Amino acid sequence: MKQIFDDVSFSCSKKVTKAYSTSFSIAVKMLGPSIRDAIYSIYGFVRFADEIVDTFHGYNKEQLLEEFEKDTYKSIRNQISLNPILNSFQATVIKYKIDHELIDSFLKSMKMDLDKVIYDKEKYVEYIYGSADVVGLMCLKVFVNGNPDQYKKLKPMAMKLGSAFQKVNFLRDLKNDYESLNRTYFPNLDVGNFTPQVKSIIQDEIEADFREAYTGIVQLPKEARFGVYMAYIYYKNLFNKIKRTPSQHLLETRIRIPNSQKLSILVFSYFKMKIANFKMI
Repeated sequence: MKQIFDDVSFSCSKKVTKAYSTSFSIAVKMLGPSIRDAIYSIYGFVRFADEIVDTFHGYNKEQLLEEFEKDTYKSIRNQISLNPILNSFQATVIKYKIDHELIDSFLKSMKMDLDKVIYDKEKYVEYIYGSADVVGLMCLKVFVNGNPDQYKKLKPMAMKLGSAFQKVNFLRDLKNDYESLNRTYFPNLDVGNFTPQVKSIIQDEIEADFREAYTGIVQLPKEARFGVYMAYIYYKNLFNKIKRTPSQHLLETRIRIPNSQKLSILVFSYFKMKIANFKMI
């Protein structure tokens, strides 16, 4: 039966998620059982594309990404793929009616990572939309079970959450992106002159994204709310740690939350949700 292959495919996406992101994997476990596999499948898809451009050094990245894109759309047309990651992803795309424009925009941002790009404000916004906002929108399609009215209502806040997460990643990975990948995403940023004032401007932008994103989290369906809230709390903790880190130190190390603290974040998130009943924080 094909169902066995589909089950194996979703298991592969889950394994990819657990291998690459402990924090995201924990957050997905806090989602309702009926939507976990779909979110694993989205993560597996975006993770593999990101790996092509970020880590497959010494290989023809452009060719690999082109083949990955062709295989993605072929899997959606045929409603099957022998690549288990794409097989689980196409099933999610079809079931939840995920717009192809979201997939197009995501892959376009991945292509931007193939070359050295000096990001002005326009390219910065375009890259974040494709690399982060649309991933949030893919997940939102799952969270609202494809309901068009709920999707439209929560779309702006889902995009803000994606933006906040991505910008925190940019700050966290500033050293590695600059030294290893020759990238800086923030518009016209001179890494050699990354002053406290410049860092503060970026942080203010992220704070505004987080505030708007939270107003959407409290409106999510119950089966999605806690998992998304936990991811929000995790990234807020990471962001607060980055804020406490001097700008020059961000160029010397990668800020992270130890695994031992992630369980504490889970417990905190649970009781915060129960006690505060999702009042504004």
